Amino acid sequence: MIEDDELREVFKTASEEHLQNLDEGLLYLEKNPNDAAKLEELLREAHSLKGDAGMLGVKDVATLSHQIEHLLGGLKRQETTLTVDLVDRISYGIDAIRQLVDAAVTGEPCGINAFHSLAYLMGAKPETPTDAISAIPTLTPEPAPPATPAPPAPPAPDETPIPVATVAEAMNPTPPVTASRDSAYKIETIRVPTRNLDGLMTQTGELTVTKIRIAHRLNEIEDLVSLWEEWSRDAFVNRFVVHDLENNLNRHISEKGTIGQLQNYYHRSTERLEQLGSLINQLRNTFSEDIARLDIISDELEDGVRTLRLLPLATIFNLFPRMVRDLARQQGKEIELVISGGETRADKRILEEMKDPLMHILRNAIDHGIETPEERQTSGKTAIAKIELRGYQTATHVVLEVCDDGRGLDIEKIKQTALKRGICQQEELLGMTPQQIHSLIFAPGFTTRTVVTEVSGRGVGMDVVRTNVEHLKGIIQVESSPGKGCLFRIQLGTTLATAHVLIVSVQGISYAIPVEFVQMTRLVLADEIFAIEGRETIIFEDQPISVAQLADLLEIRGIPPQIEAEPTVSKESKSRFSIFPSFIDKNPSSSTMDIASPCIILKVGEEKLGLFVDALIDEQDVVLKPQSQLLKRVRNVAGATILGTGEVCIILSPQDLIKSIRKQAGVISSPIVRSPLIIQNHSAVKPVILLVEDSIATRTQEKRILEAAGYEVVTAVDGLDGFNKLSTRAFDAVVSDIQMPNLDGLSLAKKIRQHHEYRELPIILVTSLASDEDKRKGAEAGANAYITKASFNQEVLIETLKRLV
Repeated sequence: MIEDDELREVFKTASEEHLQNLDEGLLYLEKNPNDAAKLEELLREAHSLKGDAGMLGVKDVATLSHQIEHLLGGLKRQETTLTVDLVDRISYGIDAIRQLVDAAVTGEPCGINAFHSLAYLMGAKPETPTDAISAIPTLTPEPAPPATPAPPAPPAPDETPIPVATVAEAMNPTPPVTASRDSAYKIETIRVPTRNLDGLMTQTGELTVTKIRIAHRLNEIEDLVSLWEEWSRDAFVNRFVVHDLENNLNRHISEKGTIGQLQNYYHRSTERLEQLGSLINQLRNTFSEDIARLDIISDELEDGVRTLRLLPLATIFNLFPRMVRDLARQQGKEIELVISGGETRADKRILEEMKDPLMHILRNAIDHGIETPEERQTSGKTAIAKIELRGYQTATHVVLEVCDDGRGLDIEKIKQTALKRGICQQEELLGMTPQQIHSLIFAPGFTTRTVVTEVSGRGVGMDVVRTNVEHLKGIIQVESSPGKGCLFRIQLGTTLATAHVLIVSVQGISYAIPVEFVQMTRLVLADEIFAIEGRETIIFEDQPISVAQLADLLEIRGIPPQIEAEPTVSKESKSRFSIFPSFIDKNPSSSTMDIASPCIILKVGEEKLGLFVDALIDEQDVVLKPQSQLLKRVRNVAGATILGTGEVCIILSPQDLIKSIRKQAGVISSPIVRSPLIIQNHSAVKPVILLVEDSIATRTQEKRILEAAGYEVVTAVDGLDGFNKLSTRAFDAVVSDIQMPNLDGLSLAKKIRQHHEYRELPIILVTSLASDEDKRKGAEAGANAYITKASFNQEVLIETLKRLV
């Protein structure tokens, strides 16, 4: 009996399919014996059945399947002809295998003697003509077959040889065993096309959306109940007024007149109001019960369908050991592939989409990452390299990892290739972190190979990896240590038909952002924003992160907004995120320094981005709608959905948004707005800049740039000189280096901020210190902007001054 429960079910289902196809094909061949294509199909079925049984150790099934394959092979080679006797023998073998499979799955004895069955398949004659399908015939003591059957076909190179008994060995006086058993016929498994499951999964997603829409209807009923309660209270309060009116009018008018009609109308209205209240409350209660029941049913149905689509990662993991072995031999390398987590189950679509990406990553690891045994020994490593292929599941993701102990990624070579192929410019490279440089290997056309080989060098592969991962709403990360190895980590959502999103509003339009990329939300004051290298920046968790208006990234600034309701935040959103009420400035002429704008902190891998929006609306599950070919790949857009309100909503791509902020030139508009010129006595005067720089060459260059832009410049040779000159006249901004004698730039900024009269004076630091820690220190010292000399661009400096002065 097969021990593993999952393998039992897989083997049973696959075997039933193979046997059914053999039965049907054999009947077809009786009528069409010359159909070579059908014969070839039957050979494949028998071969697959033999392979499955051999792999799981069901030797009797493997032996009989091998003999059937041999008989069919004789027909293909035209060594034998299809006779009634041959059809009977093969049919009997199929029936015997079917019962042996059942025994291997259930563990119950089936009464089939595999030795006798093999003998009959090979041509041994029974004493009496018995129906071979229902019982094993008795073997005669002296068999006289008309022709000696051909020897079994030799096993394939990678197969374990299967012993085949001879007819002589089959001459055993053991009495026959009946093959039939009394059992109720029951179909325990059904095979359906995967496209049917895909459609069913989509429909369960639609059911989820319908559930949300019905919940909206319940909210409308709640509003109706509130209106009725208000009406009832009003009628109750005013009943005394009507009573007093009746008493006063009764003195002058008969009850049979107008007052009687008024009394009847009031009583009828009261009764109808009570009936309406009863009906509304009954509707609300039954509606609530129906929604609760629908919640349970839809959740169970979705979980059930999703479970049907789950397959073990071993389904694709087991495809790679031979590939790794063959590639390693071709390149003269010794590699051990270690696989773990193959039992982790994932949606079948994940397995389909991830086969090629994993193959590309492994091929690149072998070709680029793993050294030859000689190189490894020279560098103090073992001659045998190790590649680990891992899979595991977290609460929200399926994670795939490929880790090798090779040479790691060569940052300098990646930079050179990126410049040579025009993937990015020198200025962009100077401002990139090591992680961002590593990510360049996913750019289309990127390859560090100068010679095209069978393994790599064509510039395709890793871009396919990223495309497939993003298509599954996932992210891919690269971690590399020079000389120690490289790790690729792929994180994929567990649900593919639906997405959990945060709904935000920008200029009256709703947009959805996948929740798995939202780290948190917070309110940001305008004076918390400063500039680093031309980008708006805030300090978050002691690190500077770029921020931007979502309207600017989507390029919808200036589009007339739709009619917009007051910003709201749902109860669900409050429970999930750190959200405070939004305070949106409705008056453009009012001061902006006291405005707090809602900012969403996105995290994609190790990169973060802050997005300013008008309002946070809701958090809910939505169904991803397929895009048309016309809108197949729109920048910043991952898809679309229809909300419970019936509104079409665009789902944004966090990965694209981070790329957009990285490529965006100049300074992004912020709530802070200042005039570039100071107006005095109705005439424009030049703003005065205090330039603090100890290097005479840099000081001269920056002075020329500023003066050419229309600024008056006063220079200082170090921080102390700069602080002393600050008191000699009024300045509109300070541009300073950091590393200077007497008083460095950070200390200068702190010293300036200690004086109340200089609290609003813009300070821009221009320095060669480019680490995140240096930028954080600059922000803490009170600098409004931070520009690194490595990526110094005069346009960035001028644009920053225009924004601040």
